[in-house]
Amino acid sequence: MLTDKLKQVIRQAYKAIGENLNNFNPRKQQTFLIAEIAKTLAGEYDKERKIITIEAGTGTGKSLAYSLGAIPLAIAQDKKVCISTATVALQEQLIDKDLPFLQEHARLKFTFTLAKGRQRYVCRQKLSQAIATDSPQAGFTFAEKPKAGDIRTLNAMYKALTDGSWQGDIDSWKSTVPHHIWSQIQSDKHSCLKTLSDHQHCPFHKARDTMDKAQVLVVNHSLLLADLELGGGRILSAPDETFYIIDEAHHLPKITRDHSSASITLRGAIDWLTKLRDTGDKMAKLIKSQRAISPALKLSDDCQDLLIEMQKVLSFIESNTGIYFAEAHNKNESINKQKDQQIYRFENGIIPKTLKNWAEDCHELSKKSLSHLNKLYSALIESVKEGDTKMYAAEPVLSEAGFMLQRLENLQALWQMYAKTDSDKAAPMARWIEQINLKRPDYLLSASPIEVGFTLEDKLWSQCEGAVLCSATLLALNSFEHFRFQAGLKNNDGSQYQQVCSPFDYQNNAQLVIAKMTNEPSANQFTDELIDKLPKYLDQGNATLVLFSSYWQMEKVAQALRDKHKLSIGVQGEHSRQHIIENHKKCCDNNKTSIIFGTQSFSEGLDLPGNYLNNLIITKLPFSVPTSPVEQAQAEYVTARGGNPFMNLSVPETSKKLVQACGRLLRNEQDEGVITLMDKRVVTKRYGKQLLDALPPFERVFE
Repeated sequence: MLTDKLKQVIRQAYKAIGENLNNFNPRKQQTFLIAEIAKTLAGEYDKERKIITIEAGTGTGKSLAYSLGAIPLAIAQDKKVCISTATVALQEQLIDKDLPFLQEHARLKFTFTLAKGRQRYVCRQKLSQAIATDSPQAGFTFAEKPKAGDIRTLNAMYKALTDGSWQGDIDSWKSTVPHHIWSQIQSDKHSCLKTLSDHQHCPFHKARDTMDKAQVLVVNHSLLLADLELGGGRILSAPDETFYIIDEAHHLPKITRDHSSASITLRGAIDWLTKLRDTGDKMAKLIKSQRAISPALKLSDDCQDLLIEMQKVLSFIESNTGIYFAEAHNKNESINKQKDQQIYRFENGIIPKTLKNWAEDCHELSKKSLSHLNKLYSALIESVKEGDTKMYAAEPVLSEAGFMLQRLENLQALWQMYAKTDSDKAAPMARWIEQINLKRPDYLLSASPIEVGFTLEDKLWSQCEGAVLCSATLLALNSFEHFRFQAGLKNNDGSQYQQVCSPFDYQNNAQLVIAKMTNEPSANQFTDELIDKLPKYLDQGNATLVLFSSYWQMEKVAQALRDKHKLSIGVQGEHSRQHIIENHKKCCDNNKTSIIFGTQSFSEGLDLPGNYLNNLIITKLPFSVPTSPVEQAQAEYVTARGGNPFMNLSVPETSKKLVQACGRLLRNEQDEGVITLMDKRVVTKRYGKQLLDALPPFERVFE
């Protein structure tokens, strides 16, 4: 429960912030949020289920609200606060601006840090090994031969790490590091172990010490999921000791799904599996102990059997390419020629019986191989600790074994998903094959869950001390139901839900114009109609953002308007996003007209306040065609259960995207402007009214 003393601490912190923030106006929405978050996490609504989901409109100040609602309570209860975001921009805002301001002015004493995944840090020992000789390959195994510039970079890194001018994370290095170089020197969970004296001062372990001491951690969703996958508390703080703030929570279900998937290339896997036995032999020789003989022999045997089974799978797919890929080729000939790949998805996730039998064998053999390799690995680590094996001799082999362990873990995960018999009561796995042609033909086998709500419930909601899920767009068609289903939450499980509207005066500050269009977006004449009518709507403001649903259409319209009307347009893809925005702002600052053309990625996370945007044009409702195998499998599953994929999946997702797109216009309370929607379906289709009703209460004009 919230004590009177704690309530007073929160009130005083909010008052102190007001006194130190220029033009601060206490907002009832913000104070309401602070109170609801604090009461939920304190267990006043439900002692067991301390979870609240909040849609907080633009301008409500949600980052300040959840910080003040959670941090004082965490300090009082000796808990941690873990703020997870989907974008780097929000992480930077929290670390560089919001939390330092709170720390300085709110009279709250707390420490915070940005937590990154292990692979964002260099391994000091690996880096040392890489520069130990004029030819780094002599003591180190690079996937590609390092160029002279790469060798200079490695030496510069080591010098900077040694003299303390670089903390050892890739994000703060002054230039881009090639992946084939970084992957050889990054920290990994298998070989960069704090228990080994040579690794005790590696940057990741130093960062981990800072994380352990900090009361507030800022992470991304991927790192959060990586920790939960390991059981929670392995990378971050333990879930039952943590209040989680999931900001930009609308991204969480998809990132969870991506994190739960697995893929392997068949020929690629066969290639590295043939080298795995050699890795085991190298480890056994270094260990110089009888205990290494048995796992090394077993690894060799099981690895050989695994290769035989994998070869059977490869032969099976090759003999069925005419069945699996002919139909896809006929339907998407031009697309597949361009992408140089084809995809075959197994209907309802059901794979042929023979393939399932091989998958079961491959899963069992990869599981056993992983166990043998882990035993060898642990024995070599122990041998180094006991001084029986020299670290300089073990380091390259440990690194090689680390790569193999990661690959085996992924291989086992993939075959486990192929071998699994799906339950009749739950959504099946999506399973598919891609035919890829790079340096040689190969086949990419992939699997992914369709729904991940059960994963989040099992690993996060049921384990954590408390959680706040927030975003400016969580509702779909004015309901939390779609998000609840995606995120594994329920309406009657004790979780709380709040919609907090923006303080903006939408009715007086913005107009929503529904353009009178002759053609629907699917019509061939629609692009020509856009070219014909856009100039009229471009004249409605001097700072314009036009959003398209396809690159092809955007580029065609841009070229036509440039040729016919001599317009200067910043088009996404022609320059970097940063360059386009900086150029746009420069024009606006000089009172010049500026036009940006962008696609879906410009409809979220783009902040153009004040005179940087007063004219927003949406050419087409942001429906996305289910093109990925996972989306297609999900639509198939909804249909099988008697549902309508379009109404159950596409329309709710489009509602969220349309709200996000419209949210680009008003960023501050003083902003004004016009939104024009050039898709007649909002007035001709049954779902159109639902989409419009889910938008903020702009003044509406139907042409």
